[in-house]
Amino acid sequence: MSTLSLQSIHKQFEQTPVIHGVDLEVKNGEFVVFVGPSGCGKSTLLRMIAGLDEPTSGRILIDGEEVNAIGAADRGCAMVFQSYALYPHMTVYANMAFGLENAKVPKAEIEQKVQEAAALLRLDTLLQRRPTQLSGGQRQRVAIGRAIVRNPKIFLFDEPLSNLDAELRVSMRTELRELHQRLESTMIYVTHDQVEAMTMADKIVVLRAGKVEQVGSPEALYQRPCNTFVAGFIGSPRMNFLPFAALSAASGLTHGLPDQTDQVGIRPEHWQLCEAGQGVGVEVTASEYMGSQRLVQARLGQDHRLEILLSGEHHIQTGQTLHVRVDRPHIHAFDQQGQRIEGSAA
Repeated sequence: MSTLSLQSIHKQFEQTPVIHGVDLEVKNGEFVVFVGPSGCGKSTLLRMIAGLDEPTSGRILIDGEEVNAIGAADRGCAMVFQSYALYPHMTVYANMAFGLENAKVPKAEIEQKVQEAAALLRLDTLLQRRPTQLSGGQRQRVAIGRAIVRNPKIFLFDEPLSNLDAELRVSMRTELRELHQRLESTMIYVTHDQVEAMTMADKIVVLRAGKVEQVGSPEALYQRPCNTFVAGFIGSPRMNFLPFAALSAASGLTHGLPDQTDQVGIRPEHWQLCEAGQGVGVEVTASEYMGSQRLVQARLGQDHRLEILLSGEHHIQTGQTLHVRVDRPHIHAFDQQGQRIEGSAA
């Protein structure tokens, strides 16, 4: 296990700045996920940790030692790419052993490391197959196994599940989390999928335009997002945002909100059905049945659209008027700059 420290990391390509003063501390054994929209700088940041790119300024420390001048091969990091990067003409065993052979590791030690990693990843019966004979999930496990045999200080994952179908992504998320628990290794994982971030991370780093917006546990970011960007990015379906004025006449929904509140955020799952005369009345514009849940698209007045997540047992039809309310602890208040107003929500 190892620690990682990023201190005032800046990066620019020619005259274009892409990373703007990132500071981050990663503890021993943490599973940290970088998440954000395309182009936010998360993969660039990962490549700088790996030593594949150099920061324009700032310091990268692993176990307290600055590694800016140390090459990628000597940093003790192992990177798993989106593309798997397997050699198609080699067997699974040869792919996993390749890096160790280049490092002149004794054959007996290579055999032991590959067999141990293969058993851990349930690849031990597939070692003589070639990548073309494997499923997407199996190929991804081979790529992870190639990293494990190096016994790295830090594992780096760059969107490793994005090439898999939806069902396989879910199972691989579970496998990666279980692998982390067994290895107790420090892992840094890049994704644009906030569901992956929420289900896998000990700590999430939300990035936007090369800056860190918020760092915290999945629970902290869900319950206390620091601004409207994080609030809208974390959580699925995404948070509803409504102008304060749109709710000001509603039955008690804005009671107790600070005077500087400009807009409120309410998650779809926190709306509750209520009787007429309570809460607010909304017109249903669409209703999507998903088995255990029903996602309702609705309109408040003429200008404001929102989503409401209800139990699937409710029969909701387009054009129907619903009356909904939300408990005060689930109303998030934001100012004109989109910053969270403390004292709102949980």
